Amino acid sequence: MSTTIKTHESLTPVSTSQAPAAIGPYSQAIKAGNLLFCSGCIPLDPTSMEIVPGGVEAQAEQALKNLKAVVEAGGAELGKVVKTTVFLKDMNDFVTVNGVYAKFFGEHKPARSAVEVARLPKDVLVEVEAIVSLA
Repeated sequence: MSTTIKTHESLTPVSTSQAPAAIGPYSQAIKAGNLLFCSGCIPLDPTSMEIVPGGVEAQAEQALKNLKAVVEAGGAELGKVVKTTVFLKDMNDFVTVNGVYAKFFGEHKPARSAVEVARLPKDVLVEVEAIVSLA
């Protein structure tokens, strides 16, 4: 496959220093028409690029703060989040993460999936991705 592939002009990458830099060959988010596709946000402090201490509750809060920063950098707001996917290292953390998630989104309830996975980047406990309306 050629390394000269460029992002199509119909797509706009989104990047912000208010969220951790991508740790691989991907964008923090991509605008496509009236949608913003946010990559999975993990609980890294955007300044130090270190995992926040404090367990799954602190990690969920930081992952969601990072998601919020990317959503806002993409020109939207949390109330326009259409769908999220929450990846958990351990489904036993669902209730704790759900509590943080509910506080974070308030009365807005996007469509959501939550799944347990074998392993996440940097061995974090939670990761959250989103699709957001720009309309």
